[in-house]
Amino acid sequence: MTLTDTLEHTGKDPDAFYEAFTAWAGRDGLALYPHQDEALIEILSGANVVVTTPTGSGKSLIATGAHYVALATGGRSYYTAPIKALVSEKFFALCETFGADVVGMVTGDASVNPDAPIICCTAEILANIALREGRNAVVDQVVMDEFHFIADRDRGWAWQVPLVELPQAQFVIMSATLGDVTELSKDLAERTGRTTSVIGGAQRPVPLKYSWSLDPIHETITRLVADQQAPVYVVHSTQAAAVEQAQALLSQGVIKKAGTAVAEGLKEAMAGFRFSPGFGSTLSKLLRAGIAVHHAGMLPKYRRLVEQLAQRGLLAVICGTDTLGVGINVPIRTVLFSSLTKFDGRRQRQLRSREFHQIAGRAGRAGYDTVGYVVAQAPEHEVENAKILAKHAGDEKKLKSVRRKKPPEGFVNYSEASFEKLIESEPEELHASMRITHSMLLNLLQRDGDIAAAVVRLVDSCIREPRARRKLLRRAASLGRSLIRADVVQRLPEPTRDGRRYELNVDLQQDFALNQPLSAFALALIETMDPEEPDYALDVVSVIEATLEDPRTVLLAQQFRARGEAVAGLKADGYEYEERMEILDEVTWPKPLEERLNQAHLEYGAMHPWLLETAVSPKSVVRDMYSQAMTFGEYVAHLKVQRSEGLVLRYLSDAYRALRQTVPEGFRTEELADLIAWLGEVTRLVDSSLLDEWAALTALAGADAVELADDVPPPSRPVSGNERAFRVMVRNALWRRVELAADDQVDALGVLDSGSPMTRQRWDDALGDYWDEHEEIRTGPDSRGPAFFDVETQRGGRVWLVRQVLDDPAGNRDWAIHAKVDLDASDEAGELQLQVLSFARHD
Repeated sequence: MTLTDTLEHTGKDPDAFYEAFTAWAGRDGLALYPHQDEALIEILSGANVVVTTPTGSGKSLIATGAHYVALATGGRSYYTAPIKALVSEKFFALCETFGADVVGMVTGDASVNPDAPIICCTAEILANIALREGRNAVVDQVVMDEFHFIADRDRGWAWQVPLVELPQAQFVIMSATLGDVTELSKDLAERTGRTTSVIGGAQRPVPLKYSWSLDPIHETITRLVADQQAPVYVVHSTQAAAVEQAQALLSQGVIKKAGTAVAEGLKEAMAGFRFSPGFGSTLSKLLRAGIAVHHAGMLPKYRRLVEQLAQRGLLAVICGTDTLGVGINVPIRTVLFSSLTKFDGRRQRQLRSREFHQIAGRAGRAGYDTVGYVVAQAPEHEVENAKILAKHAGDEKKLKSVRRKKPPEGFVNYSEASFEKLIESEPEELHASMRITHSMLLNLLQRDGDIAAAVVRLVDSCIREPRARRKLLRRAASLGRSLIRADVVQRLPEPTRDGRRYELNVDLQQDFALNQPLSAFALALIETMDPEEPDYALDVVSVIEATLEDPRTVLLAQQFRARGEAVAGLKADGYEYEERMEILDEVTWPKPLEERLNQAHLEYGAMHPWLLETAVSPKSVVRDMYSQAMTFGEYVAHLKVQRSEGLVLRYLSDAYRALRQTVPEGFRTEELADLIAWLGEVTRLVDSSLLDEWAALTALAGADAVELADDVPPPSRPVSGNERAFRVMVRNALWRRVELAADDQVDALGVLDSGSPMTRQRWDDALGDYWDEHEEIRTGPDSRGPAFFDVETQRGGRVWLVRQVLDDPAGNRDWAIHAKVDLDASDEAGELQLQVLSFARHD
């Protein structure tokens, strides 16, 4: 029975709602905590509620109670979170609790049951609704999770806007680190006309114990595990540091051999799990020793596996980053800070109170532990100095003369006093952030009322300092004038009765995508491109890639590789060091169509000024990988970004969705359709979870979304299930060999075809014969076309004999690579199984 089913017996009586919910919450014999009970009563009374209780104190149940009350009273409630992963996680949880028919979700990727009475969405989605519709929006209640994001410099506006523009709504605001909420609760009461209750002061269900460690970090971890304080989450400032620490623990034998029960549990839990080469091999070894890595750069399937193993109590140590503070679904007994500093994108600094408590609060989970432990590791120089003091204890003369270790240059120091100060500190008071953009103005222009007054109201809601206030208002006026100059907005002859002075002069739905601001620009540019051009498909990909968020790690790896190749060439050409360095400054990652994209962006932005808020960012990741005919594993290894393969996959998945959603069928040539199918299959074979979730969500959305997901494969579909994509994979595998042969890379060909009849020596001999006849192997766009590739099927179509003909300069086309593809073997292995049989002349 779902929670919704209980409403059949409650009528319209608030007391009955209360009884029904508390009975449902206590179905396992557990009563509500006093603060949960207080919050539920306040919500039933119609008050706003600010919940500032510790992590693990049951804020999720309060949110569920709020949605229940809104549903029971015929209202519509929204749940907001800062990231899509949390939104989708909450969506599925609420579907299980209330039933899928009354829960919906809206993100930039998919819209599922958007008219449902309970909606899960990102903060930006609700903020845009608030801007467009204001007090006319059908929003009766808002549950804002992770509300401390309101202070975020770039995204805080999305938490502030609903507070100002939805006065009709009841707000339930939640975070473990809100700080002083006096002003917040006062402002909220004034804007909504509701009493605002602050629910705080609750004791952690699991108390925390704090300690400072002067031992080397591996000794600290050894002690924590030996003292039954595992699982230990070791917090690092970077993903690389987390992986290095985990590998060091393994090589040092810090974690003793797991007991029989744990070893058997690990073996059972990991049975049948497929680890990919590269980082997968590393992680597999770590996990079998009870050590894990968990960070955003990992493949989702690896993160889920780590979470599942931790939930079963099979892991002793998890090395990760401070993303733990946003929420990680694993029981942690001890949080160990490897440092109390972090790089915030601009500088290295000490952790702030809110950041510290957000992470430390994850230690000790109700239902798992009776106490949680928080340990801070002293800086390395302090650890060394402590050893010196211990070694010469009692020898005053030696202690005076011995040389103490100093912190490294540029080190941001912290000490035990810093740690104690953080423990005793209260999270800083939240100060809302606000920014004015074309997007905000365009949203406001879709509603009735005085837009200028709305802008002033938003600015005044969070900006007190006169100079900053004037700066924001001047920016708003400047952006407004640019919209008028571009004829996007026109002034009305006289104000309407509700005070409106301006209106939109364009069809915003056609010209503007709220969640993907450059999608309309990309489509407009693609419409000007010639499908007959040889590089049309790749150029379309480049246009789409220029609208996506930069995967910085991948781009820097491309730049590093490009500069390495440039240095080798410059040295060979005799350039001096200073000349080489000057030239290298100009070498960056590949940026196809850069000049054309930038020029088109300026021209299109002159007519649609809001597009200038988002810069185009030319790059080549999908194009580069496809052009080089590499598999995912080959490309990751090629760039040496194995530790960030999850970032690569996320980017490829985003590119696939953008291509599917932005490029209309009429603009898709056969080659482009092949490329899109290949990209979808690549991402699925690496880790299907991202596409599976998107497919599930779009399928739930009904006919409109099914159009986007009709060829997204179900998780169980075999590798050869999508024949079009599989055929492209085969062609790419052969083309990879053509590329290597063209560069005479015999060693690479030998490694690629290890175990096949085409040994390194056979490749060397065959290429020698080819070079005796021809000077080059052409690798242009035409050389990769379907005219140079053919397939003969055998065994009922389950074996393909394939041939890739080479484009020689004489045009004879008398050399080819012959190979065999076993479809059954490919399905069983979960990846293409291709065996090169020969490279020789053919009739």
